[in-house]
Amino acid sequence: MYKLISEKDGARRGEFITNRGTVQTPAFMNVATAAAIKGAVSAEDLKTLGCQVMLSNTYHLHVRPGDELIKKCGGLHTFTTWDGPILTDSGGFQVFSLSSLRKIEEEGVTFASHVDGKRIFMGPEESMQIQSNLGSTIAMAFDECVENPAAYSYSKASCERTTRWLKRCKDEMARLNSLETTINREQMLFGINQGCTYPDLRINHMKEIADLDLNGYAIGGLAVGEPAEVMYDIIEKVTPFMPKDKIRYLMGVGTPANILNAVERGVDLFDCVMPSRNARHGHLFTSEGIMNINNKKYEFDMRPIDENCGCPVCQKYSRAYVRHLLKSQEMLSQRLLVMHNLWFYNHLMEDIRNALDEGRFAEFKREKEIIYSKRI
Repeated sequence: MYKLISEKDGARRGEFITNRGTVQTPAFMNVATAAAIKGAVSAEDLKTLGCQVMLSNTYHLHVRPGDELIKKCGGLHTFTTWDGPILTDSGGFQVFSLSSLRKIEEEGVTFASHVDGKRIFMGPEESMQIQSNLGSTIAMAFDECVENPAAYSYSKASCERTTRWLKRCKDEMARLNSLETTINREQMLFGINQGCTYPDLRINHMKEIADLDLNGYAIGGLAVGEPAEVMYDIIEKVTPFMPKDKIRYLMGVGTPANILNAVERGVDLFDCVMPSRNARHGHLFTSEGIMNINNKKYEFDMRPIDENCGCPVCQKYSRAYVRHLLKSQEMLSQRLLVMHNLWFYNHLMEDIRNALDEGRFAEFKREKEIIYSKRI
């Protein structure tokens, strides 16, 4: 259930209530692809870093270790020891990324596993069954993510297919949630808006899926190569047709500037691998801009990564030491760098919420968008 607390000039402050706790929104979900954050960050660490929601990958967990194994182990919450909300994606984006190995039909998609080449079939029912086995708090509907740019005719046909698949997802989830053996019988379903960068397709598709009265709605198929201004324009056109009383999720986005611009346009929920992936290569987000800790100028620098940061890494370790660990390919570097970036993202969202509560988001956005996009 989503509760809208306040709205000003399109930006929303709210609460998302689940059977695993209440999420203060806008919020950023930390991406634990294979049920763990890459960089040796545990569920316990996520609590320390201010994470509210963990996101795991349906396709990867189906391939390894297997969703049935996870169900036997009590579901993802028991398996990982994370006790907050978990969102699982549908596998649709992974099918999109395996485009050279897939065949799309009305029933679903046949594709080859990236691990061993084994042929896998996944459709709406299979995706719901896998996510039910995982026992996540929120399951994403199975959709087709079309690359940008795509022909209008194909994009339109894909939207129509995604709507048909969504109805099948809803029916299958209702069936699964009625079973005694289901781990989470209150599992929520989010629908996904598609339509590439065609405003009319996006709007019509959003109107269609809004009528299905789901627990939440996502905007998918963006941040896949189109210019940021095109993405912002699509968001601005779609959000007026998203139900006000349901949470809004922008999938796979993004940079701090992307998040600030999407919040301004009415988005509540985000996820992206960027903070953890960039961290593992030494690219860090700070209160003064983007830092590359690999730079030689940090070789003797005994200051913390960010002197204004309250994360556990900045409280204890120097730039010089963290740089040494990264250059030496020590595993500890991955852990420390990822922890810093996740702290930054989770506390950026807290700062956004505070700015919304205090009626100063417009000024906050103007100031921080410039700073957080700057390379130090």
